This record gives sequence, C-alpha cells and structure tokens, in this order.
Amino acid sequence: MKITIVGAGYVGLVSGVCFAEFGFNVTCVDNNKNKINELIAGNIPIYEPGLAEILKRNVQAKRLKFSTKHNESIKKSDVVFIAVGTPSRRGDGHADLTYVFDVAKEISLSLEGYTVVVIKSTVPVGTGRQVKKIIQNTNSKARFDMVSNPEFLREGSAINDFMHPDRIVVGFESKKSKEIMSSIYRPLYLLETPILFTDLETSELIKYASNAFLAMKISFINQMADLSEKVGANINDVSKGMGLDKRIGPKFLHPGPGFGGSCFPKDTEALLKTSIDVSCSVSLVEETINYNKKRKLLMAYKIIHFLNNDIKNSTISILGLSFKPETDDFRESPAIDIISELIDHGAKINAYDPQAIKEAKKILPSKVKYFLSAKECISNADCVVIVTEWNEFRALSLYETKESMKGDKLVDLRNIFSLEEANKAGLKYLSIGR
Repeated sequence: MKITIVGAGYVGLVSGVCFAEFGFNVTCVDNNKNKINELIAGNIPIYEPGLAEILKRNVQAKRLKFSTKHNESIKKSDVVFIAVGTPSRRGDGHADLTYVFDVAKEISLSLEGYTVVVIKSTVPVGTGRQVKKIIQNTNSKARFDMVSNPEFLREGSAINDFMHPDRIVVGFESKKSKEIMSSIYRPLYLLETPILFTDLETSELIKYASNAFLAMKISFINQMADLSEKVGANINDVSKGMGLDKRIGPKFLHPGPGFGGSCFPKDTEALLKTSIDVSCSVSLVEETINYNKKRKLLMAYKIIHFLNNDIKNSTISILGLSFKPETDDFRESPAIDIISELIDHGAKINAYDPQAIKEAKKILPSKVKYFLSAKECISNADCVVIVTEWNEFRALSLYETKESMKGDKLVDLRNIFSLEEANKAGLKYLSIGR
C-alpha cells in the first residue's frame, strides 16, 4: 500500500515516519522546499526523541521519501493523509482551515483511481464534509472516500504514542474505506489497540473534546494548588490522593504555571467558537481558557511578590522555556507571559533551555540573555525560577546553586524539589500549592 502525507510538519512527519516503520511505502510532501531539502539531507526541523533514528532507517530501506511534487505522489497513492497546520485564526479564535482547503484542491486535481482521503489535522466538526465538497466541485470524476483520523500525539513522546496508542479513532463513510484504514493499522492489532469506528462528525469532535477535557483537568489541579496554599494543604499529596482513584487517574494532575503548546490553547478556543456558532454553551471550556490565561500572569506576580514586590534591576534566571520537557515547542509557553511581565517590572532576565532557545529568540524581548547551560544561567542570579521540568534540572545540586547565586531565592513552578532540600541548601524556596 502506498501512502502520501501532505504536510511535513510535526504531525505529518511523525505519522509518515511511523507508517513507514509499519512497512508501508510513504512519501511526505510539502510546499516548503527548504524543509524538504533538509529532510532529504537527513536533517530534522523539529526536536522529537527517537524520530531521527527511525527516519534514517526507513529512508535507507527505501520505504520513506520526501518531495515537493504533490501531483506525482498522490497519483500513485492508495491513501492520502492531510496533515497540515490549523492554527487559530487571527481575530476570532476559530481554527484557520486555509491550508486544509488549499490541500483539498491540490489533491482533487491529482486523484487517479479510487483513493481514501484522510484528514489527520485537528479540525472543527464538519470540516470533512467541506473537504469532500471541495474535491467533488473541483474534480467531479474523482473516486474517493473521506475519512477522519485525528492524531493524539504528545510532543516529547510522539513515537511511542503512535506505536503504542491508547486508541485509534476513524470516522468513515463507506465499507471500503473502513477496510483500508483497518489494513493501515493492522500492525497495532497485535497490541490489541482499540479502534473506534464512527461517523466523520463524531471523530472530529472526539479530538477536540479530549484536548478540552485534559486542559480542564490541568486547570482544575492548578486551582486546587491555589486553594492548598490558602488552607495549608500539600497539593502533591492532594494530587496523589485524587489520582489513586481509578475514575480520575494520575495523569495531568501535576500543578504548574498553566498549559501551553500547539494543541490545548488553540483547540479549546476552536471548540468554544464552534459551540458559539451553534448556540450551545460550553461554559466549562470557556472558563478553562480564561483561567489559564490569568494563571500565567499570576505566576509572574507570585515571583514579584516573593522578591518583596521590587524586582527592578534584579537578575532572574529562568530555567526552562518550552511549554513542556522533551520538546523545542515554545508556542503558548507559560514562559512567554512570565518573562514579559518580569521585564515590564524592570527585571534582568537570564534564560536557559536544552532545546527551545532558538524558538524563544523569535518571540521573547531582545533584552533576554541566553546561556548554554543551567550552571552558567544561574551564576550571580538574585532569583532562579524553574518553569519547565526538564530532567537535567532535577539533577541540579541546590548547594552548588546557592553558592553560584548572588541571591538566595528559588521559585519552583513545577515542584521538582522539596522545601526540606531547599532549606538545607540555604535557599529561600517557593513552590506551587505547598
């Protein structure tokens, strides 16, 4: 079976590489010539653990190719996946489907013989129907079926998520397309991976509903952290106690400075806009969005208050810039709001991240000074703030940290250390919900 992935971004690249690992002949196509040339040369434009090795192996096995020529690849394919970006539309928060619709037109002109057209991009309910109409209107002779197959990849663990998923969701319209999608995911049958077959609309909503629920879960535990501080409880134990309940589970119950990344912020916004369009209230989602925005600023003021409300000319070292560890994704990261607010109050910012500095430089104020290691970043700081829980920060010696600093304050927004550890090292310590 031959597969074309249109869009060689995060989702498209990971999906293409993993489908090739399944044994299929895969071509990833993209209009960005520089990106394709880099991929052909073996250079990956994103940081994702394990991706480089699998890509190299499948290119060498001639199962994986990269191209800018959509037409040639699509003509030869049994299945074409649409995996382009759907960012928030400027001005209203709706998902911008420009790239999806453009790809639909390109696909329609290249279809030869029966083809399954699959939307893997995260799209609002009804997009599959719209894409189907575009293809039909552009090429009335096209023989194809539409399928919705949303991705559930977590940055930093995307390879494992693809190879060992909790479930596969497939929205389909015909028996033939169902059989073909079953064949594509047959390698997962040995793992007894549940495959849920639904209609197009249900499949599309499952993705948004899943992300919105996880975002609410994060916001809920963050609110419980705020309450814990007020009543003298320990949020770590609260979280553990909740997570031991099988109905709740432990995942996404870690307090922090708020959620970010490429999915949760835009997907909750898009779901909210969809609900408004059909006059159906999703007030919990709306509150989640509003609370998360406030929380990022609240963390900045938490730091300012810890420094006696006067941070002018103070040197604050920020450890961690990406929205989560094991990724270079800086989109909607809590670090953006926190750093910007601290600068507005007169602070001097030092920053370090193992992977996200390049992306951070595109967004953060030019006043930020970057370092190549945590040790260098911490040196002579008045205050150190942990924003992202990279493992290398867990290995920091708090004694050495204290000796290297000019001041003695440590703000741990991920609760990776304990009050006892910090006190022994002579640090004044502030964490979340403890």
